[in-house]
Amino acid sequence: MPAPDKTAAPAAGAWTLASAKARLSEVVERAQASPQLITRNGKPAAVIVSAEEWAKKTLRKGTLAEFLLASPLRGAGLDLERQRDAPRDIAL
Repeated sequence: MPAPDKTAAPAAGAWTLASAKARLSEVVERAQASPQLITRNGKPAAVIVSAEEWAKKTLRKGTLAEFLLASPLRGAGLDLERQRDAPRDIAL
């Protein structure tokens, strides 16, 4: 029985580190269509995605202030009161 090919391309987009190193061009090419998982010692270690997908995921969609101003709870009349308790005594 022949030894398994450790550099064979995976079917489901999961690569061992050794096969990803040996076939980096193919990993990058496949990443254009879908994310490619790279495993090390059988555990997920990294994911290769296209530059377009990375740009979509990391694009800032506004400021924190804009996010808070767009909250559906804004103007809901919530009565939030800050506790005025004294700080706890902590032995240092």
